[in-house]
Amino acid sequence: MEDYEIVYAADDGFASIMGVSLLSLLENNQDLENLRVTIFDSGISDENKEKIEEIFQKYDRKMPRWITSTDIRKRLSLNVIKTDRGSLAQYSRLYIQDYFENDISRIVYLDCDTLILDSIKELFTMDLNNDVIAAVKDAFSKYYRKNINLSENDMMINSGVYVVDLNKWRNDHIENQITDFLIACKGNVQQGDQGVLNAVLRGKIFPLSPKYNLMSIFYEYSYSELLKYRKPVNFYSKEEIQKAKNTPVIIHYTSAFNTIRPWYENSTHPKKNEWLHYYQMSPWRNIALKYDNKKGIRKVFFKIYDFLPKNVALFIASVFQIYVRPLKNKLLS
Repeated sequence: MEDYEIVYAADDGFASIMGVSLLSLLENNQDLENLRVTIFDSGISDENKEKIEEIFQKYDRKMPRWITSTDIRKRLSLNVIKTDRGSLAQYSRLYIQDYFENDISRIVYLDCDTLILDSIKELFTMDLNNDVIAAVKDAFSKYYRKNINLSENDMMINSGVYVVDLNKWRNDHIENQITDFLIACKGNVQQGDQGVLNAVLRGKIFPLSPKYNLMSIFYEYSYSELLKYRKPVNFYSKEEIQKAKNTPVIIHYTSAFNTIRPWYENSTHPKKNEWLHYYQMSPWRNIALKYDNKKGIRKVFFKIYDFLPKNVALFIASVFQIYVRPLKNKLLS
C-alpha cells in the first residue's frame, strides 16, 4: 500500500509550532496507517528534534525523515530575496522530487502554522482534474497578479497547504521551470515561494475547498469586510466560505498586522483556544509562551487600527493591502 506522504519545512524558530501542527495531524488522522512525514530541516536543534520524535513515539508512528534543506542561493548561484513572508527555508519545498521514489504519486505539503482538525485522507484520493497541484485560493487584488505576469482573472493560491501530483510535476519538468523563473527574476519574487508557484503553475492548479486552508482572514472578517479589505479576484462565494468554516479540516494561522498569533500569550486570534488545546498536549507545554511586543511601523499600524472606528480602520488597511503593498513589491523587483 502506498504511503500517505506529508511534507513540512522549518527552521528552529518554528520547530515547536510545527510540533503542535504535527501533533494535531497525528491525533486526528489515526486512520492513515501508512502516513510518512518528511521534514526539510533548516537548522532545527537536536532538542527540538527529540521533542518532535517524542510525538511520533506517542502515536506509534514511523519516525519523520529529516532532510537538510536546499540552500537555494547556492543551488542557483543567486542572491534569492525573501519578500513578504517567511524565511529562505520556504524555497526548499520547491525542490522535492529527488527525495521521493518514482512510485510515490502524491504528496501533501503543510505549513508549520497549520492545525489539522480532521482527516486529510481526501487530499490523497480526490481527482485533481489533470492539474499539477491543488490548493486554496488566496484573497489578493489584481495588482498582485501583474507583478508575477498573471492576467487579471488568473487564480492565486496560498501555499500553506497544497497537494502535488508528483507524476505530473516530474513529467512537466516543474522544477526546471521554477529555476528558470527564479533566475529570470534575479531571485526577487513577490511572496517568495508562493509567488513562484502561482507564476509557474498558471492554469495548472486545482482549487480546493477553503476548509483545507482556513486562513486567519476567514475568521477575522465577515465576507463583506474581506471583500472590502482585499478586493480579491476569482475568489470563493460567501456560501463556500461559511460551509468550510462549519466543517473545518485545516486552520492556517497566517500572519496579519492587526492580529497576534496563538503562540504568544497576548494572542488576539479568534481561534487561539483551538491551537492552545494542542499546545497543552505537546512536549513544549511547560515552556511559557512569549509576549508579542510589536515594534516599529507594525506597532504604529496596530495602535491606529485599534483606535479608529472599524469601518475607517478597514478602509485604511484596504488601501495598503489592495494598492500600496503590491506597488511596493513592484518597486522592489
